[in-house]
Amino acid sequence: METVEKLLETWGNAIWGPPMIVLLLGTHLFLTVRLRFVQRYIVKAIRLSLGRSREGAGDISQFGALTTALASTIGTGNIIGVGTAIAAGGPGAVFWIWITGVFGIATKYAEAVLSIKYRVVNKEGFMAGGPMYVLERGMKQRWLGVVFAFLMCITAFGIGNMVQSNAIATMAKETFAVPTWITGLVIMTLSAVVILGGIRSIAAWCERLVPLMALIYVGGCATILVMNIHGLPHTLRLILDGAFSGQAAVGGFIGAGVRETIRYGIARGLFSNESGLGSAPIVAAAAQTKNPVRQALVSSTGTFWDTVVVCAMTGLVLVNSGEWIDGANGAVLSKEAFSQIPVVGPIVLTFGLLTFVFSTILGWSYYGEKAVEYLFGTRYVRYYRWLWVVCVMLGSVATVRLVWSFADITNALMAIPNLLSLIVLSGVIAAETKKYLWEGSIEAPSE
Repeated sequence: METVEKLLETWGNAIWGPPMIVLLLGTHLFLTVRLRFVQRYIVKAIRLSLGRSREGAGDISQFGALTTALASTIGTGNIIGVGTAIAAGGPGAVFWIWITGVFGIATKYAEAVLSIKYRVVNKEGFMAGGPMYVLERGMKQRWLGVVFAFLMCITAFGIGNMVQSNAIATMAKETFAVPTWITGLVIMTLSAVVILGGIRSIAAWCERLVPLMALIYVGGCATILVMNIHGLPHTLRLILDGAFSGQAAVGGFIGAGVRETIRYGIARGLFSNESGLGSAPIVAAAAQTKNPVRQALVSSTGTFWDTVVVCAMTGLVLVNSGEWIDGANGAVLSKEAFSQIPVVGPIVLTFGLLTFVFSTILGWSYYGEKAVEYLFGTRYVRYYRWLWVVCVMLGSVATVRLVWSFADITNALMAIPNLLSLIVLSGVIAAETKKYLWEGSIEAPSE
């Protein structure tokens, strides 16, 4: 097992080298310019996202699609992932996580536009969309759609399943001495209750759970920062200085160069908000919306809330605590940082992980089943759901290093064909944006 872990870590470092970083950030920047800094519409997008409009074809409301996507993206990446980035790349990694989120808004918007434009209705009358359909119907490259769907099936078990159950099982064991298999059994049972009911059941749960968990977590982080407000100026300096100069060795922290800082910041940024990964547009395609641009604006707010707000808050709390200096890893760093504040800190961390993990498992189960549907048809979806539930248990007893390395590799591989489609079809995205946003109305129905 140790050999496998080292091999996966080596592959992960190779895949997440300069070419992948350039491709990801390059796509974010290219789409930002191509779409005339679509991030400027974020206020309008947030206003639209708060509605529960059911106008237009689709399976769930726009709000339901957003909260399901947020359920998938707001997960351990927002807590443990940020801690891992800081532990490996220093405080400067927080800046690159944040930058990935800001420019990733354009990519998340673009993904949704294409996913809705090229979605189809399956044999059971439900919407089916996502990069696999974009690659097939938009680029006329079905083989790339098959590759993406295959990678999605595999990736879902990493980023959306085993990583999540592993994180909460580890935390429960370290904090409350609960055996990992017991935690896994509980999460598995709860997941089965919701997942076996399909997208409408998942969306109904997410509409209630996501706003509550986000508000409580962000409120808790804000409380912790206010209680340590005297250290905020120094914290901000550490993050900004470290982003461009790396971090020298200090205490138990072994130090990190600029390349490591950028690499871990961007990798964890993608892991957290999934912009460019091609996952969120799958559920966006199920939304009841008047036109692609309207739902795309709503979808883009997912990256804003996930990374620009939640990850930034977590990063400030972790760096401000000073615990990273002792060389703690991601999970321990998060635990120690939040434990500095009696009562409030541990409660915020435990509540955040419990709800973030559960919601992510729900959302990603839908992504995986749509990939299975694309590859094999709707009749195999039920088997995938049961396999998904079983893997929740398996992930809870796996090793952290193995699971995280596996997720890093599959994330990158799945992002490549999706990013390719966004670049090739950027003209289509711009045309739709011009039609409904720049020169038209986002209230206009699709033609």
